Amino acid sequence: MPYEPPPELASLSLAEIAAQVDARKLPPLDQWAPASEGISEMRIAADGRWYHQGGLITRPAMVRAFASLLMRDAAGRHWLVTPHEKLSIEVEDAAFIAVDVTQESGALAFRLNTDDIVLAGPDNPIIARGDPDLPALYIAVRHGTEARLNRSTYGQLVEIALDQGGLSVTSQGQTFTLVPQ
Repeated sequence: MPYEPPPELASLSLAEIAAQVDARKLPPLDQWAPASEGISEMRIAADGRWYHQGGLITRPAMVRAFASLLMRDAAGRHWLVTPHEKLSIEVEDAAFIAVDVTQESGALAFRLNTDDIVLAGPDNPIIARGDPDLPALYIAVRHGTEARLNRSTYGQLVEIALDQGGLSVTSQGQTFTLVPQ
């Protein structure tokens, strides 16, 4: 069956966004304990492009499949995990790029470069890093991974913050500052 990209975020209600998030069937990485460990020879560049042995992975379906197997451990190392194998993967900045954001019914929904949708909130906080002069914003995705907001998404989020009266945003009852501490 061909891949159907999700509709534009701005056209969805919060219930429709939540249904999109729930419909994404992801492997249970946290339930797997692979016996074998190795090196994937893969890299995710800071701009979100995926490489294997130096060559760009050009098939979006392959990137989405690999992304569903991605986790980050407590030491900050990224891994591709299957029931039988755990392979290290080099990540230059963040595993994902947030390419769009919308605000709906008190929640912020982010679309990632893999077409995943993440709702900011207690389980997926927005994190401000860097310094006040050169901030970088991230959102927690799953299994320890994060997405860095691209320039346009960063700008959208700042507009939302200014509309809310400051340099912080609220999503699902949680407030997140956009200024690094």
